[in-house]
Amino acid sequence: MDSTTEPDFGSVADAEQAAAALLPADVWDFVAGGSGRETTLAANRAALDRVFVVPRVLRDVSACDTASTLLGRPVAQPLAVAPVAYQRLLHPDGEDATARAAAAAGVPFVASTLSSVPIERITAAGGTVWFQVYWLRDTAAVLDLVRRAEDAGCQAVVVTVDVPWMGRRHRDIRNGFSLPADVRAANLSTTDTAHRRRADTSAVAAHTSQAFSPALTWQSIATLRRHTRLPLVFKGVLAAEDARRAAESGVDAVVVSNHGGRQLDGAVPSVDMLEEVVAAVAGGCEVLLDSGIRSGTDVLRALALGASGVLAGRPLLWGLAAGGEAGARRVLDLFGVELRDALGLAGCATVAEARRLRAVRAAA
Repeated sequence: MDSTTEPDFGSVADAEQAAAALLPADVWDFVAGGSGRETTLAANRAALDRVFVVPRVLRDVSACDTASTLLGRPVAQPLAVAPVAYQRLLHPDGEDATARAAAAAGVPFVASTLSSVPIERITAAGGTVWFQVYWLRDTAAVLDLVRRAEDAGCQAVVVTVDVPWMGRRHRDIRNGFSLPADVRAANLSTTDTAHRRRADTSAVAAHTSQAFSPALTWQSIATLRRHTRLPLVFKGVLAAEDARRAAESGVDAVVVSNHGGRQLDGAVPSVDMLEEVVAAVAGGCEVLLDSGIRSGTDVLRALALGASGVLAGRPLLWGLAAGGEAGARRVLDLFGVELRDALGLAGCATVAEARRLRAVRAAA
């Protein structure tokens, strides 16, 4: 399917099935897999499915509006496209396509440090772009990346705080996964290690271990804060204590996330910590939810638990693989349609009203 053909899938699950049928097995495993026994990967979805919203009735929902704000800027729905590396693995247009889809849908696109196209090309799509930073061993290189992002027009810096090194992802290890010659981390000067295929080893993990610093601390964040005027977002916060300190340090938002089950296997499902984090920051910064988001109903769940919005990653990759830019745009359209439907059925005409809903959790 080319990037101009309108995909015929009617749900995000349809996009997942289409992508699974199209992608090489090792690429599918790289996208779909988690770390360790994938306990946390499965738990993310199970925990979201245990959250039930208490609808309100006898309210005028003849005009339900999904519009909201994230980091103080208007968005068409309270969702941002999560940072995902190496998107040209899934489609030749890669991040160019997903960034254009996000711009057309009116939602922020979070560009990864490990994007397979340069940040300057991503911002050329014309939408709202946030730049995600992995803390590299070379601090000067980190600060240079942030300056590049600023110069390119990015509107926020998202610091991933839960990756001192990549979690052990057994699917990639079994596959001896490495990047093809035509896919590289376009924002970095070298990624040779990621292309060196060896049996029983993930070349991508080897590269990140070589490039990423395990010494990211609060002092590192203070250094970054002195070198950028952009809003700061922490992605990968689960502990309420860390969220509280982040808010007190002037961070603009935290993303409650376990990296989609790809880092510590056995980490708590992200949604299970959402209410604690919201209470801990006490309005001092925005709170977003990431990991396992698959539908507009999930967005409603997050809103009812106090989040300002969500990040969605894998669903956009499924759309990209299945239909390029049109496929990614279709996934975002589905999120919007499903959220509008969920808002109305819950008795909410606006996102603000959804944040006043009550949510309850079923027993595990």
